[in-house]
Amino acid sequence: MLALPMIALAGNIKSPNGNIEVKFSVDNTGRPVYEMTYKGREVIKPSHLGLELAKDKHASKGMDETNLIDGFSIAKEETSTFDETWRPVWGETATIRNHYNELAATLLQADTKREILIRFRVYDDGVGFRYEFPQQQALNYFLIQEERTEFAMAGDHKAWWLPGDYDTQEQETQETRLSEIRECMKKAVNWNNSSVAIFSETGVQTSLQMKSQDGLYINIHEAACQDYATMHLELVDDQTKAFTTKLGGGSNAYTPSPKPSAYPLPQPFTFVSHLTPDATGLKGAMQTPCETPWRTVMVSDDARDMLANNLILNLNEPCKIEDTSWIHPTKYCGVWWEMIVGKSSWNYTDDFPSIKLDKIDWNSVKPNGRHAANNEKVKRYIDFAAKNGLDEVLVEGWNVGWEDWANMWKRDVFDFVTPYPDFDIKMLNEYAHSKGVKILMHHETSSSSQNYERHIKEAFELMNKYGYDAVKTGYVGDIIPRGDHHYSQSMNNHYLYVVKEAAKHHIMINAHEATRPTGLCRTWPNLVGNESARGTEYEAFGGSNPDHTCILPFTRLQGGPMDYTPGIFVTKLSEWSDNPSWARITLAGSLALYLTMYSPLQMAADLPENYEKFDDAFQFIRDVACDWDDSKYLEAEPGDYITVARKAKGTDNWFIGGKCDENGHTSVIKLDFLDKGRKYECTIYADAKGAHYETNPQAYTISKRVVKAGDILKLKEAPGGGFAVSLIAK
Repeated sequence: MLALPMIALAGNIKSPNGNIEVKFSVDNTGRPVYEMTYKGREVIKPSHLGLELAKDKHASKGMDETNLIDGFSIAKEETSTFDETWRPVWGETATIRNHYNELAATLLQADTKREILIRFRVYDDGVGFRYEFPQQQALNYFLIQEERTEFAMAGDHKAWWLPGDYDTQEQETQETRLSEIRECMKKAVNWNNSSVAIFSETGVQTSLQMKSQDGLYINIHEAACQDYATMHLELVDDQTKAFTTKLGGGSNAYTPSPKPSAYPLPQPFTFVSHLTPDATGLKGAMQTPCETPWRTVMVSDDARDMLANNLILNLNEPCKIEDTSWIHPTKYCGVWWEMIVGKSSWNYTDDFPSIKLDKIDWNSVKPNGRHAANNEKVKRYIDFAAKNGLDEVLVEGWNVGWEDWANMWKRDVFDFVTPYPDFDIKMLNEYAHSKGVKILMHHETSSSSQNYERHIKEAFELMNKYGYDAVKTGYVGDIIPRGDHHYSQSMNNHYLYVVKEAAKHHIMINAHEATRPTGLCRTWPNLVGNESARGTEYEAFGGSNPDHTCILPFTRLQGGPMDYTPGIFVTKLSEWSDNPSWARITLAGSLALYLTMYSPLQMAADLPENYEKFDDAFQFIRDVACDWDDSKYLEAEPGDYITVARKAKGTDNWFIGGKCDENGHTSVIKLDFLDKGRKYECTIYADAKGAHYETNPQAYTISKRVVKAGDILKLKEAPGGGFAVSLIAK
């Protein structure tokens, strides 16, 4: 590890390999400005930095009326370099190099005597920068009206984007030019989601993946978002009129505040940061000393580099958990998919339109006969997990309260400790442990965060009592306290509070419908998974396009692993339920997701009886690891195809997965990453001739051969398909 002074031109700093350069200055109005190039090509054109403050009735006179936008001069600049190699608790590789050059510019606002520091860290594969606020007499407590960070694009790039939304990422990614975002916005929104808060016709979410006309891959996101609101991006285009557009779509449409008239709009194709508000409309309440999350820009002329990028993790603090021996990657199945599809129910009875937990004698209630979390069914899943080497069994709907859980803004919906009469928590845990399996807890909060915090101590103590070591949390619906949003500063604080409390109890967290990840899993590695995107469940709600899983690794997964819940074998749901939907993927493509959709927490999401019909293909799910010593991205193009090879932790075995869009793909794989002089038993699970995600999804072949380093595999992926390969060292 090195931290050495450097000599550099004032305001200029380059990456260690010299490919990326950042220039920083203040303009003639005292506004901070930065720009960024890659191999001499424009990535970020000159762009302003700053924050707009809100008026605070408690502030001293005049102190709340001056923005942290202009009137600055550079008081001091310091440069340094840093180089370390660290070991993640779990991950895609056994070690990660954290190597950057840094510029720290201290700015002084002469009229107010306020001081801020803007820190840039320049890596070979991108840049991170943030605002830091030292403790000072002139700036103590302050409120944020809006952050005004700009990202001026050099052209009308192709972009893979989600509609900007304060409450959900469960949308399908759009692929358009920047200039086409506005016209596509309304039809891009999933207005039927349980919680929708669209703020602009040109607002998009991060992680935003783009590709320039001259072949640069550019990604904008954020890292280490804590005690701060989640950032969105608002595009300035030729039709922008002070950012006051109101979208259609019912009561969940929002009108943003106008931009301050004192500052002109930036040039077209510039993104401006847009923070998620709290229930009062404010974007942040700060007390110095403090800092914002890192704003990140990744860049490369090779799409594979975007997937192998560790910028987000490196910008987070090192692990804060002293003993991590209890944190382990997990492969699981669960009582879940049949409820998502609609065949079974989470609720125990249909007799009550609403319930109060302390007013019902559950032993005298008439069951509806469709409740899935019952002793017999759970034992069936435990047996299946034990037989097939799966670590845990998720059970949703085990606890009382599901009868009216989705009603809007019900505060006291669950207590997280009381099981339904047909779920014997003690017996089932003893049965699971006797089989070498654990049960994975489920805590659906129904977005009542205060209720969860009131009960969390007793809930985690119950888990400790019965040997649960992981919990899937959920935040479906509008946030309580009412008017708040999923991605606000207060809710981001809540999610991290849950992770920290869980760590005290040696519990791993898999959060669904929470804020999108920003690499905090490095600091708190018990955060083993998040959903925070459109997952497999949407295959039961009408489906996702085949290219969906070829985009998510470039966007959502940049901030951390996703519990995508892969592994659907029977893709036409009408074969075993009344649901007419069908998953837009082949069976071989489903196997590929265990490699291409990285996560240390992987679910075998289909029903045991569906896997038993295809036991030979299920062998890959038995075999595939979910923790890795090395990863090699072999092929990649956003929205088209991804091929990755991974070396299983602590072994010499490799696994390869390839997934493609609706157009199909021919993959040519050079096995030059294998150990020379060694042979490998190679098993290939591939789409059969004539396979197609629409017409013939279950057509697959399994072939075996012996391979060595330097051999080449040529595999044809069907439309919406893929392949999976295991390479077991001999």
